Amino acid sequence: MINKGWDEVLKDEFKKDYFRKLGVFVKSEYKNKVCFPQYKDIFNALRYTDYDEVKVVILGQDPYHGDGEAHGLSFSVHDNIKRPPSLANIFKELESDLGIKKENNDLTGWAKQGVLLLNSIMSVVKDTPLSHKEKGWEIFTDNIIKKLNERETPIVFILWGGYARSKKQLITNKNHYIVESVHPSPLSAYHGFFGSRPFSKTNNFLIKHNIEPIDWGK
Repeated sequence: MINKGWDEVLKDEFKKDYFRKLGVFVKSEYKNKVCFPQYKDIFNALRYTDYDEVKVVILGQDPYHGDGEAHGLSFSVHDNIKRPPSLANIFKELESDLGIKKENNDLTGWAKQGVLLLNSIMSVVKDTPLSHKEKGWEIFTDNIIKKLNERETPIVFILWGGYARSKKQLITNKNHYIVESVHPSPLSAYHGFFGSRPFSKTNNFLIKHNIEPIDWGK
């Protein structure tokens, strides 16, 4: 069980043929290979941030593929793990934008405030990025975005990099707000991520719509 809100919103999705096949595939992969995140953590993004509680979506592509890094939240790693370069750049921009120095790598504190940290592909084989691409995850997570798009309460969608920005076509509801830039990876961060101020833009929008802003320091 993910949680009551999402279980209700996605109940028809779980019955679809593609999702059943995806479940069989993922179980087999986890049984025969080392995969991340841990099986029990695959749906953490949906567990921590219920449908009605989503204020912000930060979209990633697929989980970190190194030992012990991924735990079901996009861009987040456990605190005892070395900080990945993209996450380091996200925190660098956070400090530049809002003066907040983030000490911990685990973004569960964001998730519990309504930031849906969603990877488009929700599992991966160790050391093999995009190994679970085009197995059904993208259909599932695109439909999550579509369900959120239907909501009347405004949501901020943060889209970093070409892959995340390709999902912009799913966000058609004028109530919502899109914050986009290049990806925070070292390859592109200096070409438009640094200085993009996603955190203050997000909070300014939430405040304007009488929604409690995110404490990005948590």
